[in-house]
Amino acid sequence: MTPDFTGGSVPDSDGTDSRVTVSARVDGVMRSVSVEPRATVLQVLRDDLGITSVRGTCGIGVCGSCTVLVDGKVASSCLLLAAQVDGRDVTTCEGLRLPSGELSTVQQAFLDRGAYQCSFCIPAMVLTVHAALQDPEAGCDRAAVREYLAGNLCRCGTYPTVLDAVADLMGDGIGNRAEDRSRGGTA
Repeated sequence: MTPDFTGGSVPDSDGTDSRVTVSARVDGVMRSVSVEPRATVLQVLRDDLGITSVRGTCGIGVCGSCTVLVDGKVASSCLLLAAQVDGRDVTTCEGLRLPSGELSTVQQAFLDRGAYQCSFCIPAMVLTVHAALQDPEAGCDRAAVREYLAGNLCRCGTYPTVLDAVADLMGDGIGNRAEDRSRGGTA
């Protein structure tokens, strides 16, 4: 079957259904799904697995709302074929929760700072900040995280409170708050 433009599918030219089985660890749980070869990670997460924090907006990988982590690295799930994550780890915002069910430190920092408005882009921003703070090559300062966030668009303009949450995280020993202190800020 081949996807059509309405989200359904039409038979392949030979009338067969050419599905593939993809197995990946999604949010810490091994999952296997049978999908069409052209299915994206975004489609599988939302439609097959019911994970709705991953959002489709632009469809061309520039807005960031479909961000997931693949083996700990930021990826645009709207551009990634499901078959490309076979055997890999995929993390969504739901997967950042602690085993106790509590929010991760990044999620809690966003909540504490009110770093959300309409919240459409926030799951992707949380994942991106998480990845930036885990990446030893990124540099762990406010400017480095700001650079990491360059691929996440927010129409509501919540960037200042997101960066305040980042400063709080860096003040908790995850990084260095020197830049924030030099501005006279407290967090």
